[in-house]
Amino acid sequence: MKEELIATFLQILRFNMRWMTWNLFLAFIPLALSVWLFRMKRGRSWLWWLGFLVFWAFLPNAPYLLTDVIHFIEDIRRIQSVWMITLVLIPIYLVVILAGFEAYVISLINLGYYLHRIGKSQWILGAEMITHALCAVGIYWGRFLRFNSWDFVTQPDALLTTGIEELLGRQPLIIIALTFVILLSFYWIMKRASLSFVMQPKNGTDIQRERTHTDLY
Repeated sequence: MKEELIATFLQILRFNMRWMTWNLFLAFIPLALSVWLFRMKRGRSWLWWLGFLVFWAFLPNAPYLLTDVIHFIEDIRRIQSVWMITLVLIPIYLVVILAGFEAYVISLINLGYYLHRIGKSQWILGAEMITHALCAVGIYWGRFLRFNSWDFVTQPDALLTTGIEELLGRQPLIIIALTFVILLSFYWIMKRASLSFVMQPKNGTDIQRERTHTDLY
């Protein structure tokens, strides 16, 4: 019985490592692009705009990892070992999901930094809200309709027709609205935590400066 449990666990772990690695790779694409687009001072050439479009196409992949909790529920049913679930499975899922969502948070922080740098600080909140809404739609398309980011190029007709038709239903709108609220809540918490970690004041005279800096993005 014990050997069967270990064999089942190792099989699940090997399977999870494949999709977790792939999903994390997709989540870190917009993070890398956000550094290139928004942190490096460069002109908005055609290459910049192309990278900007790719950034938006791949951005939903980062918060998409939140939905992978469904795999966690399936794994619990198969393993049925409290110790393995508590000591191994939960930490692995937490690291993967938090890493993906942190990539989302930092990507938007970088976008906010860029807007602040070009004198559009008043756009930051609106840009974040629009991003949450678009990513909620993207997550629904990915999880329920099984579309991928590259389908914008490979099958744009199906993405627009099927995707738009689905958005007109009551159930999809409820799911997207709930996803938006979850993204907004998690983002607010993790943004504050991330900025607090990065912007540690070195002495008492820096506290007000750091607070002001944090409010900007």
